[in-house]
Amino acid sequence: MADRAYVQENEAERNRLAALVARLSDAELARPMPAGWTVASVLGHVAFWDQRIVALIEAWRHRDARTPPPLEDGRDVDWINDATKPLLIALDPRRAAELTLRIAETTDRMVAELSDEHLAANERAGSPINVRRAVHRSEHIEEIEAALRS
Repeated sequence: MADRAYVQENEAERNRLAALVARLSDAELARPMPAGWTVASVLGHVAFWDQRIVALIEAWRHRDARTPPPLEDGRDVDWINDATKPLLIALDPRRAAELTLRIAETTDRMVAELSDEHLAANERAGSPINVRRAVHRSEHIEEIEAALRS
């Protein structure tokens, strides 16, 4: 049986994310952060990477394959983040925050529904579908909270 601790971890960080979004004002969502980001665009960044998981799982289901789609060539994804930043900054901050929560809910539901067989196949393939979304969310929640304190 697969280790499903990630389900509770994801839910805890999604709840933490929801609490953060609920308490942020529109001005705080528009607040600048390091490297030219804003609070809302960092939330959009989280949404993008969660949505990537949704798209990979949907593609996997559509292909009805034994193995998930392959990892990107290499693990350097800075170029993806840099390419999406202008689009994320252009979004209305409140809508970006709300979208982040909706995508997190969908992602958590989809990774929680993966069968033990799918989880094992994903692990054998090098885990191109990162089911532990909590880690990425926590990193950016902490980053946002630190920026708001300063």
